[in-house]
Amino acid sequence: MIEILIGLGAGAVGVGIGYGVTKKINDANYSVFVEQAKAKAKAIEFEAESILKDAKLSVQEAEFSAKKKYEDKEIKLQKEFDLKVDELEKEGKNLITEKENLEKKSKEIENFKIDAKKIYDEGLNLKKDYEDKINEALRVLEHSAGLTQDEAREEILRRVEEKSRGDIAHIVRKYEEEAKKEAKKRANYILAQATTRFAGEYAAERLINVVDIKNDDLKGRIIGKEGRNIKTLEMVLGVDIIIDDTPHAIVLSSFNLYRRAIATRVIEILVEDGRIQPARIEEIHKKVSDEFESSILEEGENIVMDLGLNGIHPELIKLIGKLKFRASYGQNALAHSLEVAHLAGIIAAETGGNEKLAKRAGLLHDIGKALTHEFEGSHVDLGAEVCKRYKEHPVVINAIYAHHGHEEALSVECAAVCTADALSAARPGARREVLESFLKRVSDIEEIALNKNGVKQAYAINAGREIRVMVNANLINDDEAVLVAKEIAEDIKANVQYPGEIKVSVIRETRAVNYAK
Repeated sequence: MIEILIGLGAGAVGVGIGYGVTKKINDANYSVFVEQAKAKAKAIEFEAESILKDAKLSVQEAEFSAKKKYEDKEIKLQKEFDLKVDELEKEGKNLITEKENLEKKSKEIENFKIDAKKIYDEGLNLKKDYEDKINEALRVLEHSAGLTQDEAREEILRRVEEKSRGDIAHIVRKYEEEAKKEAKKRANYILAQATTRFAGEYAAERLINVVDIKNDDLKGRIIGKEGRNIKTLEMVLGVDIIIDDTPHAIVLSSFNLYRRAIATRVIEILVEDGRIQPARIEEIHKKVSDEFESSILEEGENIVMDLGLNGIHPELIKLIGKLKFRASYGQNALAHSLEVAHLAGIIAAETGGNEKLAKRAGLLHDIGKALTHEFEGSHVDLGAEVCKRYKEHPVVINAIYAHHGHEEALSVECAAVCTADALSAARPGARREVLESFLKRVSDIEEIALNKNGVKQAYAINAGREIRVMVNANLINDDEAVLVAKEIAEDIKANVQYPGEIKVSVIRETRAVNYAK
C-alpha cells in the first residue's frame, strides 16, 4: 500500500514537473513568435516607409520635370515672341522708310512737273520772241532793199549758198568717201552671206546621218505617244532627229561625229528590234556606248600594230581610236594623223633619222584633238599634257609643240613631223575652214550652256541654230528655267558670232522611279 502511495506521489510529482516544463516551453515559443511578429511588423513598416519615400521622390522628379518642360517651353515661346516682335518692328520700319521714300519721290515728281511747266512756258515765250524778231528783220530788209519778203528770202539763200559752196564740196567729198566704204562693206556682207549659205549646205552634208527604215509606219513608233519617244531619243542621244515625208529615211543631225555615230547605231537597233520606249532607248544607248568604247580601243590597237609601234599607253591608244570621230577644218583627224605618221617616217628615213620614232610623233602630234570636246584649252596644250602624263618620248612632246610653232624643232624626227603636217594639211581638198569654224561655234554654244548652274546636259542641234538644254529639276524650277534660257541667249549673243538666230530650249523634267519586288 505504501508502495502504491509512493508511486502515486511520484506520478503526481512527475506530472507536475512535466506540466511546469511544458508551460515553460510554451511560454518560450510564445515569446519567439511575438518577437518574430514584431520583426515582421517592423520590416513591413520599413518597406512601407521606403515605398512612400520612393513615391515622394517620383512625385518630386515628375514635378521637377514638368516644371523644367514648362520653363523650357516658356523660354522658347518667349524667344519666338521676341523674334516675331523684332520682325514686325523691322517690317514696320521698312514700311515707314518706303512710305518716306514714296513721299519724297512724289514731291520730286511734283517739283519736276512744276519745273517742266516753267521750262515749257519759257520755251513758248522764246519761240514767240524769235518769230517776232524774224518778222522784224524781214520788214527791215524789205524796207532797206526795196524787196518783198519772198525776194529777200531768195537773195539771202543765194548768198548763203555761194558762201557755203566750199563747205558743201567738202561735205560731198566726205559722203562720197563714206559711200565708197559703205559700198565695200555691203559687198563684203553680200559675199559673206553667199559663202555662209554655201557653208550651210556643205555642213549639212557633213553633219547628218541617214538611217534607212523598211516601213514608214515605224516613224510613228519612233515619235511615240505625244512625242514621248522622240523627246527621249533627242535628250539621251544629244542629236536632232528629223522625221519628214522622205520615204524610208530618218535624218540625224549633230556636229559631234562620235555622238552622231552612236545615235545612228542606237536607232538602227531600235528599228530592227521594234520595241521603242523610253526605258528601252536608255538601255540600248548604254549598251551601244560601251560597244563604241571597246571599238575605239580596238581601232587604236590595230593602228598602232599596223605602224609597228609599241610601248604606247592604253589610254593614248584609246585616244588614237577616238580621233576617228574628230575633224580638223573638215579633215578627219585620224586620217590626218596616219598620213602625217607615214610621211614623217619616210622623211626621217631619208634624212638619217629614226623612222619609228618619227611615226610615233606623227601619230600623236594631234592627240589633243581627241580631248577638246571634253576639256578646255588648245589641242596642243592638251596633247602635250596627256603625253607627259603617260611618259611619252621627249621627241613626241617636242613635235606636239613645234608643229604649231610653240617651240623650235629639236630633232630630225620632230622636223619631219612638222614638214609632214604641213604637207598633209596643205594638199588640195584636205581641209575646209568653214567646217572647223562651224564646229568651234557649236562647241562654244554648248560650253556656254554647260557653265550655267543646274544644267545637266546641253546639245547644239539643227546645224547650230538651236541648243537644247536639260536642267536638274531639283535645282531649277519652272520660273528659273525661263531665266536660264534668257541668260544663255544673252551669253551666246555676247560671245559667239553666228548668222541668223539661235533658239535656246531649256527642258526641265521630273522623273519618279520605283521598283516592284
